[in-house]
Amino acid sequence: MRGGFIVEPLGPSHDRAGFACGIDALDRYFRHQAGQDVRRRVTACFVAREISTGGIAGFYTLSADGILLGGIPAVLAKRLPRYPSVPVARLGRLAVAIAYQGAKLGGALLWDAVDRAVRSEVAVYALVVDAKDERAETFYRHHGFVALESMPRTLLLPLKAV
Repeated sequence: MRGGFIVEPLGPSHDRAGFACGIDALDRYFRHQAGQDVRRRVTACFVAREISTGGIAGFYTLSADGILLGGIPAVLAKRLPRYPSVPVARLGRLAVAIAYQGAKLGGALLWDAVDRAVRSEVAVYALVVDAKDERAETFYRHHGFVALESMPRTLLLPLKAV
């Protein structure tokens, strides 16, 4: 890591063209689709901008979602009302540029997303993420996420515990 960062909503002044995290699908999404999704209000995108250079060091997306109560681990579900679904915030994508990988920026972005979900005026029970592979699943489990019983690569972090 070269300097300090500020996490802010993606805006038209952010240069997305040079972003590269090493995962083609995430790079393409950020360069070509993220802005459209934000304008359509289907997701919110937040970027870690290096203060000294203005470069984008990483990003994540958040959106509203719901998950079926029956899929939540029993130890957590027993404390919830018996509604068919539970409101959650979904962490759709999280990526760190290659130059910043290994410097704990991914964890900082994750906790920024948790903080935004907790502070939201729209009530959500948990932050949910779909881990794309074993490495991502290990990352989220390290940060306290637990797997949903019906979908092992879908993990959740109850926000009340944060």
